[in-house]
Formats: sequence, C-alpha cells, structure tokens
Amino acid sequence: MAHDVVREGGRLDRELAGLDALELGGGVRVRLGRRAWSAVWPMVAAVLIALAAWQLVVWSGWKDPWVLPGPRDTLPVFWEQITTARFWESVALTMRRAVAGFALAVAAGVLTGALVARFRVLRRAFGSLITGLQTMPSIAWFPLAILLFRLSESAILFVVILGAAPSIANGLIAGVDYTPPILLRAGRVMGLRGIPLYRHLIMPASLPAFVAGLKQGWAFAWRSLMAGELLVIIGDTTSLGVLLSQAGELNNTADMISYMLVILVVGIVIDQLFGVADGAVRRRWGVAAA
Repeated sequence: MAHDVVREGGRLDRELAGLDALELGGGVRVRLGRRAWSAVWPMVAAVLIALAAWQLVVWSGWKDPWVLPGPRDTLPVFWEQITTARFWESVALTMRRAVAGFALAVAAGVLTGALVARFRVLRRAFGSLITGLQTMPSIAWFPLAILLFRLSESAILFVVILGAAPSIANGLIAGVDYTPPILLRAGRVMGLRGIPLYRHLIMPASLPAFVAGLKQGWAFAWRSLMAGELLVIIGDTTSLGVLLSQAGELNNTADMISYMLVILVVGIVIDQLFGVADGAVRRRWGVAAA
C-alpha cells in the first residue's frame, strides 16, 4: 500500500511538473510575442503616418507629380529597384566601404580616447580639438581628401574616419570620466595597474557610454559615406551614392526617392542593432528592466 502511494505521488509530481513547464513555456512565448509586437507596431505606425503625410503633400498640388511623385508611383519603382542585380552590387559596395571605414574609425577612436583619458597633458592639448572635429561637417573635409588621395577609395575612407572617430573617442572619454572613483581605488588595491586596469576595470565600467559613442560614430560615418559617394565617383564603380547622383542628374525623382528610402532603411536597421546592444548593456548594468 505504501509503495503504491509513493508511486502515485511520484506520478502526480511528474504531471504537475510537466504542467508547470508547459505553463512557463507558454508564458515565455507570450512575453516574446508581446515584446516583438511592442517593438514593431510603433515603427509600422510611423511608416504609415509618413506615407499618409507624403500623399497629402502630393494631393495639395505643391509640386507637379513629375517633380514630387506620390507613394503610388514611387513604391513600385522601389520594388523594381531592389529586385535587380545592379542594385545589390551597389549596396554591397557601399556596405563594404561603411564597414571598413567604421572599423578603422573605431580603432582610431579607441586609441585616441584611451590616450587622452589616461594622460592629463593630452587631455589639455587635444580634448577641445576632438570635440571641434566632431562638430565639423564632414563635407568640409572632401576638398582636402581629394587633394591628398585624388578620386579614390582612400579619399572616402579618410573622410569617414574623420567623421566617426571623434564621436567614438569622446564616448570612451566620457565613460572613463564617469567611472566611480571607488572602483578605481578597489582596482588599485587589487593590484591593477596600467593596461590591466583598463582591460579589467575601466573599459567594462565605461562600456555604456562607449556603446553610445559607437552608435553616434556610426551615424556620422554613414552620413560621411553618403556625402563621399555623391562627390567621389571612382571609375565605373556603382554605389548607392552613384545611383542617387545619376537619378538626380536625369531628373528621375521616383528612382531618386527609392534610393533615399534604401539609405534610410539601412540606417534604421543598423540603429536598431546598436539599440539591441545598448539595451543589453543597460540590463547588464542594472539600469534598465530585464
């Protein structure tokens, strides 16, 4: 009898455990679904509002339809463009330039930011200069870039690096400045000095501000790249900037708006990726809801 009771109790426990697991699993799916919907619907609503506003401007008769076509005329052209091989080759070239330029800007910004944050003499000498470079329009660098590197990939990368590196450096400097002094004292008590102090304490503590600097640096890099591709046309290479320039020269507004939409979408997607990284860092640091 006792054996039967134990066996029945064990069976009941397994069934309850299974029901609990099922309930928890369903809760996770519901939470994930709600999170996905809460992230998607504001963007969908914003797109619909923008399309409605665009169409209202067209209906107002402010400009002739051949100058400013509406969504009904532009979106089919946009779909036609993204189904061509030439378009994706252009996107690939632009993204290769963006990744290469941003990677070099991160290296330059981290090195500069670490040195300036570490040495007071460099802070006094170059702190204001870095901020000045950050506020300088990237388009102003192109005459010098073309003079130094002629019409080449190096000219574009030169401006992308100068556009993004100051923001990345300032993000790292801000993160180091806001590292709690008690953490620095604790690190020194534990024997951390020089590079180990940066690697194991200062860099992790400054990560939230550094990620914000990376996000801003990408925005500057993307803007600089688009300006560069409009100004620096290299041989017979075709990029998003070249397609946009050609559409403007031919007064083909529908194509031009289509390329602008692609540039906007790429910027939004990358911004969302940085947003995911920033959210993960804030949750790790306990400053955001899990």
